[in-house]
Amino acid sequence: MPPVFPMLTVLSMFYYMCLRRRARTATRGEMNSRRAIESNTRALPINVEIVQYAKEVLDFSSHYGSENSMSYTMWNLAGIPNVYPSSGDFTQTAVFRTYGTWWDRCPSARLPFTRTPSTFCSQDYVELAFEEPVYPTAVHILETYHPGAVVRILACSANPYSQNPPAEVRWEILWSAAPNKVNGPQARQFTPCIKQINFPTNLIRLEVNSSLLDYYTELDAVVLHGVKERPVLSLKTSMIDMNDIDEDEDEEKFACGMDTLNKQFNIVTLREWPTNGYFDKLPYELIQLILSHLTVPDLCRLAQTCKLLYQHCCDPLQYIHLSLQPYWARINDTSLEYLQSRCTLIQWLNLSWTGNRGAISVSGFSRFLKVCGSELVRLELSCGHFLNETCLEVITEMCPNLQELNLSSCDKIPPQAFNHIAKVGSLKRLILYRTKVEQTALLSILNFCSELQHLSLGSCVMIEDYDLIASMMGAKCKKLRSLDLWRCKNITESGIAELASGCQLLEELDLGWCPTLQSSTGCFTNLARKLPNLQKLFLTANRSVCDTDIEELAANCTHLRQLDILGTRMVSPASLRKLLESCKDLSLLDVSFCSQIDNRVVLELNANFPNVFIKKSFTQ
Repeated sequence: MPPVFPMLTVLSMFYYMCLRRRARTATRGEMNSRRAIESNTRALPINVEIVQYAKEVLDFSSHYGSENSMSYTMWNLAGIPNVYPSSGDFTQTAVFRTYGTWWDRCPSARLPFTRTPSTFCSQDYVELAFEEPVYPTAVHILETYHPGAVVRILACSANPYSQNPPAEVRWEILWSAAPNKVNGPQARQFTPCIKQINFPTNLIRLEVNSSLLDYYTELDAVVLHGVKERPVLSLKTSMIDMNDIDEDEDEEKFACGMDTLNKQFNIVTLREWPTNGYFDKLPYELIQLILSHLTVPDLCRLAQTCKLLYQHCCDPLQYIHLSLQPYWARINDTSLEYLQSRCTLIQWLNLSWTGNRGAISVSGFSRFLKVCGSELVRLELSCGHFLNETCLEVITEMCPNLQELNLSSCDKIPPQAFNHIAKVGSLKRLILYRTKVEQTALLSILNFCSELQHLSLGSCVMIEDYDLIASMMGAKCKKLRSLDLWRCKNITESGIAELASGCQLLEELDLGWCPTLQSSTGCFTNLARKLPNLQKLFLTANRSVCDTDIEELAANCTHLRQLDILGTRMVSPASLRKLLESCKDLSLLDVSFCSQIDNRVVLELNANFPNVFIKKSFTQ
């Protein structure tokens, strides 16, 4: 007969939860300080609040601007505001590379990973260092255009200016929320209610999701308010309601999810139960299907319940597709070691954003791939700053079946290391955005990786001659479907001609901010005639695009879905009408800063073509 427990009153249960919550975060001295406040037996010194602007931008995942300038770059977040409280599109702000859902609707779009927690929706990030470590009391984010992208604010225990790096780096979520669409693009100061943490910090990370926005979000500055001594809450401010308990549980889930994951991976001693009811009567495949909907931390927790579920939760078939990006703050060498036995059949692996500040070592990453790399088809390593030449060599040796490799913003990899990628002849997708790949290595990759279908070379500043690169693509990469040449500085009509002649399967081409291309040479007309399958064409900030180019697109590229001609002065409303009438699938048309296209024209086009999102931006 089960034991009978005494009934607890609502008040006693509430008091118990209050004490438990305090015990998790407070030391004995802090509890005594609280008692002093409650009894008014002694007065505590006033803790002066420190207000700081970001001193330096340490890291980021993407930005709209060029690597060699300050316009629209993340580096604009350092220091005092440049624009705020003004609203509008200004080059002195920080702008991420993408917005909206357009990038999920183009030929280069990638399939999402399963098991991603619903609470993780971050697409980009930026990390900011401040002069003085403080206990944060407020974070002010000055947004000057299309606000609402910030979804998480985190604080780090590591001091980026310390001479002695800590043995353990800890990240805490100060605030998080689902993506939000703010009514109107006007500037605002965003000051969410942040939680208190038990360590001082001068390293703040913002994570954003711009999928709900109608245009690029622009950030001007970040202000950190804090105190040098850990604040003590009074009894009035430490009252708990049910919402507080829910938030604590969410935070505990985040904290323990990967903190205890290492232990959970290695648990072998399980409690004996006499029976599993009828659950063990289910077919093995059905149980596997049910468990496939769990996140990785939940899968590890479930493995501790009984031997049957332990067997299912450790089955390598549960780890065919594995994304560790949502847990980037907790993943380290030990995590990878414990995962090895479960990932022997893994095909998709996402380690983006993980491993920085020494969390993953070259040897730890190499050991994992030597055990788990043989079946890998897709490997995501965006912003993996632990990567070096040895890592790329291990990837090419241990992953013979690799078809997709993402090294976006891995700007610490030395230029010569990219030569190793040429050994992976099965590659179909290669993302080298914001890397230091140099020309010789890239030519070698193009020569030996003839199966390439998707290639991103956006903001690759080490390439000296893009015409030579385009000529090699035209000769070797006949299967190319998407190509990103965003901000390549030296491609000319000669390279475009070679590319269009050899890569006639191209469906997506980004030539945004390529200043050496001039419409008068016929390069855009040639593209329209040679590439009838184009669905996405970005000619952003090319001032020379004219009516002839638009009319050629209307006549030849009837499958066009996305067109960006921001900044041209030579396109008339008449040519746009022809384009819209011819390209029935067109869904995005960016005519921002096009001098002949005023708001009246946009309103008229919107009325006649309601299925097309026509973007017209201007600076106030």
